[in-house]
Amino acid sequence: MSNSVGVVIVAAGRGTRMGTAESKQYLLLQGKPIIVHTLEVFQRHKLISEIVLVTGEADMQRCKQWVQAFKLDKVVAVIPGGTERQHSVRRGLEELKTHWVMVHDGVRPFVQDSEIEACYERAQSAGASVLAVPVKDTIKQVDSEGKVLSTPDRRSLWAIQTPQTFRLSDLLSAYEQAERDGFVGTDDSSLAERSGITVSVVEGSYMNIKITTPEDLDFAEFTVRSRGEEHR
Repeated sequence: MSNSVGVVIVAAGRGTRMGTAESKQYLLLQGKPIIVHTLEVFQRHKLISEIVLVTGEADMQRCKQWVQAFKLDKVVAVIPGGTERQHSVRRGLEELKTHWVMVHDGVRPFVQDSEIEACYERAQSAGASVLAVPVKDTIKQVDSEGKVLSTPDRRSLWAIQTPQTFRLSDLLSAYEQAERDGFVGTDDSSLAERSGITVSVVEGSYMNIKITTPEDLDFAEFTVRSRGEEHR
């Protein structure tokens, strides 16, 4: 179907900033792994027909068990990631049969249904979209010695989040081109941009945090409590 939407959820990283032996995506938030909270957002969204979860080789078994335990029946595959995030996403894309794809961080459980919908609608009209928020702080460009080189106009700067939304065929082509050129980007849209795809920004929320530090986890606990989600 031309309007079918799949999601690649990337949870293969083993970030060290959390300071825990356990990977951040498997830490408990209100008694449930963070990755399950994230999967549930897309599981219940009416636009989404397929989900691929990309995780670490050693974590595949428990992820498959959670998929069953939490009745996440839109998850069509749980697969091992690659050495870089880019390789992990590429593997996930190859498992999808949808026309459109969203790529989302496994540790962003607070993305809203309305934001997912807005990203999809913008991608349909513009070609590709990324969720983002205007930068609040003044940003300085600094050299290797710590000297300020310039102060970019804050009005032109956006902090990029996920999901990022593309035609599946377009993003696969961008990945193939990056692989041929030996290019490693910081996110999916950087690969799309260099392959000539126009990427449009959709304004999101500062609540759509990426949980990477202990402070983020504290904020996440507060956010869930304030929403009353523990009573659902």
